[in-house]
Amino acid sequence: MAAPSIDALGQFSLTTGFGQFGRALHFTNSNEAMLAAAVIITGVFALGLQARALVPGRMQSLVELLYEFVRNMCVDTIGEEGLRFFPLVFTIFSFILLGNLIGLIPYFFAFTSHIAVTLALALFVFVFSTGVGFYTHGFRFFKFFVPSGVPGWLLPLLVPIEIISYLSRPVSLSVRLFANMTAGHVMWEVFAGFMLLLTASFGVLGVFAAIVPLGLNVALAALELLVAGLQAYVFAILTCLYLHDAVHMH
Repeated sequence: MAAPSIDALGQFSLTTGFGQFGRALHFTNSNEAMLAAAVIITGVFALGLQARALVPGRMQSLVELLYEFVRNMCVDTIGEEGLRFFPLVFTIFSFILLGNLIGLIPYFFAFTSHIAVTLALALFVFVFSTGVGFYTHGFRFFKFFVPSGVPGWLLPLLVPIEIISYLSRPVSLSVRLFANMTAGHVMWEVFAGFMLLLTASFGVLGVFAAIVPLGLNVALAALELLVAGLQAYVFAILTCLYLHDAVHMH
């Protein structure tokens, strides 16, 4: 029996669905996963807010927990002005969190493991926060790139560094999410491949040897659940920090 090959990157391949209609619109499995995430988010909140009971049930408790968590994040990071941006931050957090979790389900596509998706989200946050800065302060927002209390002779060196650091925000924001999700899924695939190789190559002995990579895969699954929530939180909190800088310029 030939040993199966391990294609750890095959899970990130884009395919089109819905026949000719999907091919005409370039509607891929990544788009399907994003659409599924949006539908699930809408459904969960529609069901959770339907009862509006004084003593909440499980679904309502989940919705209220997420609401309070993101609301406190906005207020604690940006200030009371953060309530204006709560719908945006809440949408981004929910979308990324569910996208990360969906990618852990077999046969579902992890769209947050594609740099095109994470870069698009990061660019939107960057452009929006920059627009908020200019809308709030006008051209005085350029003072954000001039550190206070710095001798004048250092400004020609520090100002370009501040500008480069600011322009690198969408790169670091997108790569952080993309890299963490991709690495976790690759490791998961590799250890699953080890199990198949051991069982196919060594028979009964390989079944016992496969217990080690199986245990590692179970541990990785738990770690991936943690990373899914953590990366959604990191993206949301950095969005709040960028909006804080745009509003307060410090």
